[in-house]
Amino acid sequence: MDRDALRNHGYRIIDCHNHVFDVSGKLNVEKYERLLEAACVLGIEKVCVSNPITGGCPSPEEFKAKNDVVIEAMRRDPDKILGYAYINPGYAKEAMAEMEKCINEYGMIGIKLYNQYHISDPAIYQVIEKAIQMQALILSHAGKAMNPDSKRQQPFISDGTHFAKVARVYPEATFIQGHIGGGGDWEWSIKALRGVPNVYLDTSGSVVDDGMIEMAVKELGVERILFATDMTFEGGVGKILGAQLTHEEKELIFWDNFYSLLEKEGKR
Repeated sequence: MDRDALRNHGYRIIDCHNHVFDVSGKLNVEKYERLLEAACVLGIEKVCVSNPITGGCPSPEEFKAKNDVVIEAMRRDPDKILGYAYINPGYAKEAMAEMEKCINEYGMIGIKLYNQYHISDPAIYQVIEKAIQMQALILSHAGKAMNPDSKRQQPFISDGTHFAKVARVYPEATFIQGHIGGGGDWEWSIKALRGVPNVYLDTSGSVVDDGMIEMAVKELGVERILFATDMTFEGGVGKILGAQLTHEEKELIFWDNFYSLLEKEGKR
């Protein structure tokens, strides 16, 4: 797909999974401006961002500092940037206080979870219940590790079975399984999410395998598929434009599905 097609597609787009970064505890302005430039070039109107620590077990002080960077980005571009509050559920009291601050005071749309626990672990239940109470979206890093190195590096990464399990415990929660194109067995991951309508799947990641988006739509229904890039901008847009879907289905993925979630949760 040529760049003219990527830039002149005519769709409205929300990127539901992206990131900002910090340097010395402050927003990395150089990387942030590149993010805005890429979004502008590709016609992405709104970008939903978090600033997670990708390994270890961050302390409350660490995840609070990460969220302050997201708040800075939201202040800079309130019409374009939407934020997720990154938390470590292992510090439940501090995590829920941070949710109150980020969502109620600063208007973030939800929370971002990483790999401290599987998302179905009861250690996370308090945080999920708080998110339900606050009508907050729950976005989690995910993947189906297929080799020993990947499993060793991310022993608590959540896959589709973990999402399905917790979604049945909390059918009133709204879960987003991150980056179906992030690597691992994406076919297995899609199939694992059958029958749990409160789990949505985002399209982000650098994997652009033929048929991935079409299978997700076929197995889960187009209304459960959300557009995202996770920083793979051109590939992210291109995989939707190039999918064998109708114009109306692409509109749902690019904009309508996620915007409807925001309206449902009272975030727009």
